[in-house]
Amino acid sequence: MTIIFKNIKELIQVRNTPISFVSGKEMSILPTIKNAFLLIKDGLIHDFGPMDNCPKDSFSKVVDATGKMILPSWCDSHTHIVYAGNREGEFVDRIKGMSYHEIANNGGGILNSAKKLQATSENDLYEQSKKRLEEVIKLGTGAIEIKSGYGLTVDAELKMLRVIKRLNENYPIEIKATFLGAHAVPSDYKGNKKEYLDLLINKLMPKIANDKLADFIDIFCETGYFSPDDTRLILQAGKKYGLIPKIHVNQFTSIGGVQVGVEYNALSVDHLEEMRKEDIESLKNTKTMPVALPSCSYFLSIPYTPAREMIDSGLPLALATDYNPGSTPSGNMNFVVATACIKMKMTPEEAINAATINGAYAMGLETKVGSITKGKQANLLMTKSINSYGVIPYSFGNPQIDKIYIKGQEII
Repeated sequence: MTIIFKNIKELIQVRNTPISFVSGKEMSILPTIKNAFLLIKDGLIHDFGPMDNCPKDSFSKVVDATGKMILPSWCDSHTHIVYAGNREGEFVDRIKGMSYHEIANNGGGILNSAKKLQATSENDLYEQSKKRLEEVIKLGTGAIEIKSGYGLTVDAELKMLRVIKRLNENYPIEIKATFLGAHAVPSDYKGNKKEYLDLLINKLMPKIANDKLADFIDIFCETGYFSPDDTRLILQAGKKYGLIPKIHVNQFTSIGGVQVGVEYNALSVDHLEEMRKEDIESLKNTKTMPVALPSCSYFLSIPYTPAREMIDSGLPLALATDYNPGSTPSGNMNFVVATACIKMKMTPEEAINAATINGAYAMGLETKVGSITKGKQANLLMTKSINSYGVIPYSFGNPQIDKIYIKGQEII
């Protein structure tokens, strides 16, 4: 099947030569073609260019994109959308003055979500999660990473990962799975973290590897949760089972986790709200992608990742939602891009690069999605009629989306 988009006002994130990601000053460069065509064949990008060069063959479908722009779908490299119930009560508690840590210490937070998930059947968990996935696809997300970590028992963690696998089998977007058993120490192991880590390594990881349930290994390296030494232990064990390292790190404190991530060639280090100069320096000249989660900062009223300082120092940066029930109950990448511009002082070019090609890299998907490149999947976002792509972050409360295409198929 062939589909041609004609009269595109501006075709955005055009990369004739494949790249892995952009860093530093290159993040401000967003290649585009004005008055363009885009040809899709069998779900892949086949050709593109200025309308003067538009082929005159017959096609299965012709889409007139006059006044509209097309860019790659968002690549959301950090989510927790497989969860049960919600935690709006904690939201009210924070309004009344309780901190994230106080809520967690009172049995809320991750442990609250774990309790709900453990009591939820696998099918119910799937039904709840697929609604969220469908929601974010319609908001322009064309590739997504989903973590476990709200199970915290062998059975519940495996249940989560099976749900992620089922979503991957039933939906056309690219889905990557992450094992985050080391999200928190469950109540049953309070004061005995070592035994819980042994459980993750010796009982869970072999099952996950045998059933091919995850691509990545992750851990919450943070004061009160897991230490840098715990992180080394988990990442090393994960590598043994073929799981690529990622880390939740520097959300509230900087305790050396970024350096551990670099040491183990982590694909990404995520959160980074608290960054010391030595953390930034340690990421230079590495292939580890820093990932910022501005919706989390917005929702929890904590600092934002220092994007300007990081980009100006030559680092790359990706943007993701952190969609979860406690600290970011939203998977809207349009809001993430807008918030990065408004609160983190990223330019629209930087934010779009961070949410497309760099986000794809943070999931190991840079050869499949994230740019308008021949041979990549035709996962596309077509805007409404807008003046410029700067309207996407400018109109922060109104996603400027007209249509979504996944592998060339319009999503209704």
